[in-house]
Amino acid sequence: MVTGLVLVRLMSGNEKEALQKIKDTMGVSHVAAVFGRWDLVLDMETQDLPTLSSTVVDQIRTIPGVLSTETLVTTAI
Repeated sequence: MVTGLVLVRLMSGNEKEALQKIKDTMGVSHVAAVFGRWDLVLDMETQDLPTLSSTVVDQIRTIPGVLSTETLVTTAI
């Protein structure tokens, strides 16, 4: 199991539609709205790193209204 945080910047005016599609994406376990440079923080859980990568690149980044993402792969301390 690979977990990560994905920071998402949204386009103004398309937030609701993009948020619903993000919530429906397989692997997204939690979504939090935040203030600042990023609009959302996604908690992700996938079976491996290639799946996490393809989910972000091929699914989340292609959602209309998503401007950019930054992925932080988490590790146990």
